[in-house]
Amino acid sequence: MVLKAFFPTCCASADSGLLVGRWVPEQSCAVVLAVVHFPFIPIQVKQLLAQVQQDSQVGVAVLGTWCHCRQEPEESLGRFLEGLAAVFPHEPWLRLCRERGGTFWSCEATRRQAPSAPGEDQVTLIFYDQRQVLLSQLHPPAVPPDCQVGADPTSTGGLAAVFHTVSRSEALFRSDRFDEGPVRLSHWQSEGVEASILAELAKRASGPVCLLLASLLSLVSTVGACRVFKLWPLSFLGSKLSTCEQLRHRLEHLRLIFSMKKAENPVQLMRKANTVASVLLDVTLGLLLLSWLHGRSRIGHLADALVPVADYIHLMSPFVEHILWHVGLSACLGLTVALSLLSDIVALLTFHIYCFYVYGARLYRLKIHGLSSLWRLFRGKKWNALRRRVDSCSYDLDQLFIGTLLFTILLFLLPTTALYYLVFTLLRLLMVTVQGLIHLLVDLINSLPLYSLGLRLCRPYRLAAGVKFRVLEHEAGRPLRLLMQINPLPYSRVVHTYRLPSCGCHPQHSWGSLCRRLFSGELIYPWRQRSDRQD
Repeated sequence: MVLKAFFPTCCASADSGLLVGRWVPEQSCAVVLAVVHFPFIPIQVKQLLAQVQQDSQVGVAVLGTWCHCRQEPEESLGRFLEGLAAVFPHEPWLRLCRERGGTFWSCEATRRQAPSAPGEDQVTLIFYDQRQVLLSQLHPPAVPPDCQVGADPTSTGGLAAVFHTVSRSEALFRSDRFDEGPVRLSHWQSEGVEASILAELAKRASGPVCLLLASLLSLVSTVGACRVFKLWPLSFLGSKLSTCEQLRHRLEHLRLIFSMKKAENPVQLMRKANTVASVLLDVTLGLLLLSWLHGRSRIGHLADALVPVADYIHLMSPFVEHILWHVGLSACLGLTVALSLLSDIVALLTFHIYCFYVYGARLYRLKIHGLSSLWRLFRGKKWNALRRRVDSCSYDLDQLFIGTLLFTILLFLLPTTALYYLVFTLLRLLMVTVQGLIHLLVDLINSLPLYSLGLRLCRPYRLAAGVKFRVLEHEAGRPLRLLMQINPLPYSRVVHTYRLPSCGCHPQHSWGSLCRRLFSGELIYPWRQRSDRQD
């Protein structure tokens, strides 16, 4: 049987001692977490492991012995290491040894209860970077590894057990060589625990600040839930205006950020970090837009450029500069709020185009339906509304005469109606395109996982899609030595996995459906709001 022993690279130069880790019987692998150095008292080592097991809920035990011979090997040390198997009983018992110079490694697995035949238990030594595995999050593939071509021999379940063991055993890594504890360990933080004074100060100050801001946001939510805002005019406007929808969405983001509830898993923690990055980017872009608009009287120049565009804007020329000033001022709440307000202003200023478009579409659709019905009359057919099919029907002479007369009138009036409908449909499509681009930009800012993308760019090992193994040594009579390296998650999968839920909109119809609706005269709307938000 082949046993896999995962050994941290930071312990390769450690002094001799005990191998502390977890044995995974389902995968026949041992995950070494630290090395306990001499001298030690066995009862103190057992107390330390019991405390770590209680804190991490991981079955940590003494897996075997580690011998690093910096000089000529001593027989007394070898006999002493062999005798530790009786003090810390574990099956199988690993004996890992590194000769001086690091040119020769030996690894054996012995069983006391059921001795194995020589060469039966072969040990594969796999080195891993303990810090990277501790800080990374493994994302299993959507397709099982046995269904993929060229999949790694180590299953995803075994890798998940390794990553889970290292991440949950953080309590074991809190001590370093400067601590005056009874047990001396070697692990990735044994030379000094990573810490930051600014981070500790921020953690202590974040509690009262989050509590205060959460109370203010709760007060704002209570005011927004009053019955006054649920009356018909206000509720209707609130459901139709993009600005109100964006403000509600940002309020949910702020309540998530300043919530006192701790994230239960890494997915929720990543979502909160992405939300913080999204809000910061939104506010930063809004402040940049505000500073650009209020610099060098750009609002006045923009108002002078918009007045000659249309006559109704010319009539509003005394108010155009004030409108632009308020739109720019709303950018302090975020660029998305300013864009949503701009979308509502565009919809309001082009409301007359929408009215003419609805009138032309209804009239055009009425004539199309009338011509199709009269065409069925000429062929002796009619539409059966109950059975929803076309049936045969006999008409008398008066009905055919009136049908011919109405068909002629509608046919000759159709080009005029179609031209009227075409003009205002093109104008409507132009407005829909502008609003659609604004909505897509707002949706991009709201849902883009900026923190995850930055983590993937700066620290790729934090988002792991899997691992790869590089052969370090493969010689007869020596254990196979491999180096485990983390494969980072692709950018497309990062966006797909950590994309934030958004109040954004999406196209309602495909291109073919849109053309069919335009030809038949059905009304088109720019976007519809999503009713099913998914995390």
